[in-house]
Amino acid sequence: MSEINVHQAKTHFSRLLARVQAGEEIVISKAGKPVARLVPWDREQKNRVPGLDRGLVKTPEDFNSLPPEISADFEP
Repeated sequence: MSEINVHQAKTHFSRLLARVQAGEEIVISKAGKPVARLVPWDREQKNRVPGLDRGLVKTPEDFNSLPPEISADFEP
């Protein structure tokens, strides 16, 4: 992983993109402190699979019921 300053990043941006495209990670620093990281784009999108957590969360029977002092604030 290389570290460069903002001025170098602005001056050599196209070269940096080529390096990142080749797999390198580059940290951009301002006043010696890291502020950003250029990393290769991960094109692989992982499809979500519905139902993987089925059964792990239990909803109580009284989930939609409120105590009378609170429900009174919501009634006309």
